[in-house]
Amino acid sequence: MSEALAAIRASGMRNVIASARALIFDVDGTLAETEEVHRRAFNEAFAQAGLDWCWDRATYRRLLRVTGGKERIRAFDEQSAAPTLTSSAVADLHRLKTARYVDLVASGGCPLRPGVAAWLQSARRRGQRLAIATTTSHGNIDALLSVALGGDWGDLFEAIVAGDDVPRKKPAPDVYLEVLARLGLAPADCIAIEDSGNGLAAASRAGIPVVITRSAYFGDDDWTGALVVVDNLLEFGP
Repeated sequence: MSEALAAIRASGMRNVIASARALIFDVDGTLAETEEVHRRAFNEAFAQAGLDWCWDRATYRRLLRVTGGKERIRAFDEQSAAPTLTSSAVADLHRLKTARYVDLVASGGCPLRPGVAAWLQSARRRGQRLAIATTTSHGNIDALLSVALGGDWGDLFEAIVAGDDVPRKKPAPDVYLEVLARLGLAPADCIAIEDSGNGLAAASRAGIPVVITRSAYFGDDDWTGALVVVDNLLEFGP
């Protein structure tokens, strides 16, 4: 593609994004590259609990296909010859992991991805509504965004729907359907910003057009059906 044609297409996509009534953001991998922090928190929680588990990057990449932290712990345990964790033990282990994640993020080591702050600011200037649709927990969202955006970060987003707020997590469309209900908007009025195949599937099943910003763990997912796929949001910077 020539530079001139690329510029025309980029300009057209900026107009599409700017004309949406609402932008709906995923969190992990989309607003920030959080997955390595999550992986470290899992491993530190395992050590604290006396488990000899250690998730390397390849293992964690595979487990990310399972949405939800408790669900990943359960899936990994069930891969063993003799699964040992009760539902209560899984929940306790996940609480340890969440506490470690909060501590790690509080150290400031997980900034917003390039272009995210500019998108949020531009959307506010245009009067676009902002929302969050994520599999992660409210506690994890607050831990990340209170550092990245300040203590009043919640004032930016009109609707915040997390994985535990709905019956099914991504790739089911539940979080997006709930956001649409809270905003009172049709799917075509919105654009979702995602980084994973599961996220793309969830938003698409809700009928919402999707912008993909590739992240570290999902760069080679299948992006069929996305409006556009970019390495980061600076490529459009609406």
